[in-house]
Amino acid sequence: MAGRGGGTGTSPPPGQGVGAEGRRRRQQPQPQHALPGPGPGPGPAAAPRRPPRAERRQRAAWMEPAPRRCPAERPGCPQRWRRRLRGRRWALAAGLLGAATALALYACLPEPAAAPRAAAGGRVGGEVTVLLWWQPFGRPRRMADCRRRYNITGCRLSADRSRYGEAQAVLFHHRDLALHGAEGLPRGPPPRPPRQLWVWMNFESPSHSPGLRGLAGLFNWTMSYRRDSDVFVPYGYLYAPPAPRPFVLPRKTRLVAWVISNWNEEHARVRYYRQLKEHLAIDVYGARGLALAEGGVVETVSAYKFYLAFENSQHTDYITEKLWRNAFAASAVPVVLGPRRANYERFIPPDSFIHVDDFPSPRLLATYLKFLDKNKPNYRRYFAWRKKYEVHVTSFWDEHFCKVCEAVRAAGNQIKTVRNLASWFES
Repeated sequence: MAGRGGGTGTSPPPGQGVGAEGRRRRQQPQPQHALPGPGPGPGPAAAPRRPPRAERRQRAAWMEPAPRRCPAERPGCPQRWRRRLRGRRWALAAGLLGAATALALYACLPEPAAAPRAAAGGRVGGEVTVLLWWQPFGRPRRMADCRRRYNITGCRLSADRSRYGEAQAVLFHHRDLALHGAEGLPRGPPPRPPRQLWVWMNFESPSHSPGLRGLAGLFNWTMSYRRDSDVFVPYGYLYAPPAPRPFVLPRKTRLVAWVISNWNEEHARVRYYRQLKEHLAIDVYGARGLALAEGGVVETVSAYKFYLAFENSQHTDYITEKLWRNAFAASAVPVVLGPRRANYERFIPPDSFIHVDDFPSPRLLATYLKFLDKNKPNYRRYFAWRKKYEVHVTSFWDEHFCKVCEAVRAAGNQIKTVRNLASWFES
């Protein structure tokens, strides 16, 4: 991906002498910049056209040979020019770093609507068509307006398989792929168009992703919650808003809550819960517990000081809505059981959560939670990060589909094949 070059001449600062050499230069006739517009017609060369007054003022103000250039460093530069220049620099960075790295960096930016986006690459000159081969879990849904929701332009989402031949990217949801098998993949006609990207999409953990072994060499990109995916879409993230809003902690009347729908006695989370509840009162909601309040999970959990954000399996970067929505969005301190503490700290501040691994036993964890319950200043320290950050909970599935459009535009002509999907995802 090529960047845009070009520079501008500058005058000596006021009061600085130019010397004899400078005086000789001033006496020589200076070349004039070519003006935009139609070329000369047939016959004798026409006299140079005098630019309109507005155009002369613009060039005098920015000292640029072309009217659509504006150095963002100069005072008074309009905000729209700053955005364009940032986009061009990001496009250059994407070409230098490679598609996978640039996409991962983009996904980690704080605010999706304001994040800089790369210009269209060589692969796509205009609108990008992304085809969903299967609607996730077989549930039809209306396609999102990516421009309105996420400020992502030039994106057409479709589940109409007749558009297969024109799609720049085709999305395959793993759970549906496992259900239908490889024979459910496109076979043409038309055959697979040249440089069309097949994107493997999965947001379940490896423990709940059957059939990975037979998918070697089929896909070009991966999209998942893992940070090293080609298209990285986490379950949520923290971002610094332009003007942080004061955080008000909801009134807490209860101690510990846990919402669980998939109860399995073999899961580590259920085994840990059974030990913890011997030393601490825990309100369980879901299939085997209490009914949620009318407002749902967030409304229910907001009355609790702590929430058990226990994942159904423990894998790299597998940090789900149990943390982002059930705990953070409800303003409860998450007690996490998932990947190691260091993995959580890649995404959230170390003093924003409590990890079960921090304690030698469930009994000592229960003792610590009771201590925080009686010591308000110590408890409130777990919300200090709220002065700088707010929580974004990823919207399933609209945000994921629109991110693919963004990624295709940033990648340009770069293409690859995922040779061993299973070994990567299970690592």
